[in-house]
Formats: sequence, structure tokens, C-alpha cells
Amino acid sequence: MEKSILHPRFKDSPHFKNFWERGNGKQLIEFSDAKVSFKDFDKFSHFFYDVDEIGDGVVKEVYFTQSFPEASKQIESYIRNGISENDKIPESVKVLFGQTQSIPDWVDFDLIKYGAELCMRCNVDSLISLRDYCLIGGYDYAYLNKPLIITEALKKGAVKRLSETLDFWVNVTRADALQIHKKGYEFAIKTRLIHSYARLSIKKHYKNWDTENWGEPINSWDIMATYIGFSLVFLFSLHKLGNTFSEQEEKGLFHLWKYVGYLLGIPEDLLPDDKKQATEYFYHWTSVQPPSDKDSILLAHSLLNESLENPILKFNFQRKNLRYLHICCTWFLLDDEVCERLEIPKVKYKNLFPKSKQLFNKIYEKIISRDARIKKGNKDQMKVLEDYLNITKNSNFY
Repeated sequence: MEKSILHPRFKDSPHFKNFWERGNGKQLIEFSDAKVSFKDFDKFSHFFYDVDEIGDGVVKEVYFTQSFPEASKQIESYIRNGISENDKIPESVKVLFGQTQSIPDWVDFDLIKYGAELCMRCNVDSLISLRDYCLIGGYDYAYLNKPLIITEALKKGAVKRLSETLDFWVNVTRADALQIHKKGYEFAIKTRLIHSYARLSIKKHYKNWDTENWGEPINSWDIMATYIGFSLVFLFSLHKLGNTFSEQEEKGLFHLWKYVGYLLGIPEDLLPDDKKQATEYFYHWTSVQPPSDKDSILLAHSLLNESLENPILKFNFQRKNLRYLHICCTWFLLDDEVCERLEIPKVKYKNLFPKSKQLFNKIYEKIISRDARIKKGNKDQMKVLEDYLNITKNSNFY
């Protein structure tokens, strides 16, 4: 199929203009000192129809030629032990690991360490930012959600989806996790192949995929936007919750996600170095995304109600209170217009908890050392992950 010529088709739509002229988009521009325009739109827009051919090749040659458990075991062996020229393996596998085991000259693991430490030392605020801003805010972009809906993410259940996202995020944001053969490196490669598996399955089984409007399933531009969520949007959320960060930590966060993006097969032209670039890249992408639709609302409410379904907390009143706190944070972090589109319930005293977080963070940063906060944050985040993995390890949970 000949690739379509894409235009910033929603640039004059109210949802786009309100976000960038009055809402969180305007705040992102001020936060990052970005200069937004459409002069470079064509430089990025073709990635809407671009996919990870290397990852797709591995799925076709490995996963589609044997059982899924056998293929996964084979790939895990290559991830953990590497490959050699003498190995009798498919050419696509050689290409994949030739790329991911060749560390680019620009990678600075000392800088990545600062980014990982920021993720850990912000402790529960990091998890609030991921859930109540990055994830639920992403549901407002209707086309971005199409692969989730088609692969029946709602049937899987929000607890399981959240557990998988948390498992990925925690493991790629620990110190030294992205060194070759380490846990974060492993998660990046596996996630890359999951993207390819899902994309090829959608192309094979879902004949009504609207490539012209939706782009290729799980295309390079959409993946870029997702990982800008983990860097720019995440950082801005921490800022809104009253956290401060050094210049090194900020640079380190973007560097960490740039390298994760490289391992995931995102073209290097799409990997921003800093918040200014990330905001400018994000501006282009949002111009081709319509606002929430009915599927967006279903996804958002599934995530909100996860607190009620999750058995980590024993008593019902605890679960209801946790849901209330997440709703408060969602209203505080997202634009009111986005919350209304997603039909986020209105609650009383919605700013009390987020404002308390801001005050607490100012005091906490003054009286507790950075090293102590990193250590405690790592421990607490690992405990949350452990709890989620324990309740979702049995497939019959959902």
C-alpha cells in the first residue's frame, strides 16, 4: 500500500487548541521553553506509517514458526547470554541483537543512573504520575488506543494491565538495569517483540484496521508519544506534585528513555534529548489525534475501578478511599476538559490530597537526604510491584 500523505488534521480543533493554548500543553511549553510550530511536521509525520521491521522479522521467523513458550525460551536465552557468529539462528535475530548489543556512542550510563535515581527517589509520586497522569491522560487520544481495544485489553482487566506496565517501568528504571543482559535490557527487548507480535496479529486478523487515519498499528510515531509520556509528561507531573530535581537528574531521565527507546526500535530521529525537544515532538503528534471516544471512556473507568477490584487492600473502605485519592490526583494533574471528556467522576475536596502532597514534598526534601530517599523509594516501589505480581501470577485472576 502506498503511504498516505499526512497533515496536522486536528490543529484547528477545539481539543487541540485548548490543550496547547490554555491547558497542560501551554504549561508544558512554559515548563520546557519549547518553540512549537508545524514547520518540521513532514520530518516526523511519515513515522505514522513506519514500523519496527527488525522486531517484526524476529516474530515472523521465531514466534510464528513454533509454539509461543518455545519461542520465548529461545529469545530469553539470546537476551541473557548473547549470540555469536557461529550460532545457527535466523538472520532477523542476528540483526536484532546486532543492534541492541551495539551500544551507541552517545549512551552515557552515568547519566542514565541519575535518571533512574530520580524515578526511585520520588517514590509514590512516580507511581501516581504514571497512573493518574501518563496512563489515563493517554486514553484521551482516541487513535492511540485502537490497538488496546482490538487486542481486547478491557477483557484482560485493569489490574493485569497495570501490573504489566509497572513491571516494565520498575525494571527499566533501576540502577544499571539497562546494561546488556541485565533485567531492564531484557524487558526492553521483550516489550519490543510484544509490540511486533501484536502489530502483526492485528494486521492478520483485524481486516477493518484504518491505516490511513489510525496509522500502522503500534507505529513508530505512536510509540514515541508513549515514551514521551514516560519522560516529559512524567517529569512535568512530578513538578506539579511539588518535587524538585537537579539538571543532571532531568537530563538523566531523558537520556534513560532515549536509550530505552533505542532498544525498543524507535528510530533515533524520534528520540528527544531534553524537555524542549520532547514538547516540540509531542506537539506535532497530538495534531493527528482526535479526542476521547467511547473506548477511551471505558479504558479510563476500567483503570479508575482497578482500585476496587484489586485485592491488595483487604477492606472495601480502603479500596474506595484509594479510588477517591486517584480520582483527586487525576483532576489535579489533567485538564478539566480532558477529565470531563473521559467522564472522570466529580468528587468533593479534590485538591486537598494533591496540595497536601506538594507541602509534604517540600518538607521531606529538606529533612531527608537524597540517598535515603532513593533507597526508600526503591524499596517501596519494589514492594508495590511484588504485591501486583503476586496477585496476577495466576492467569485465572482475571
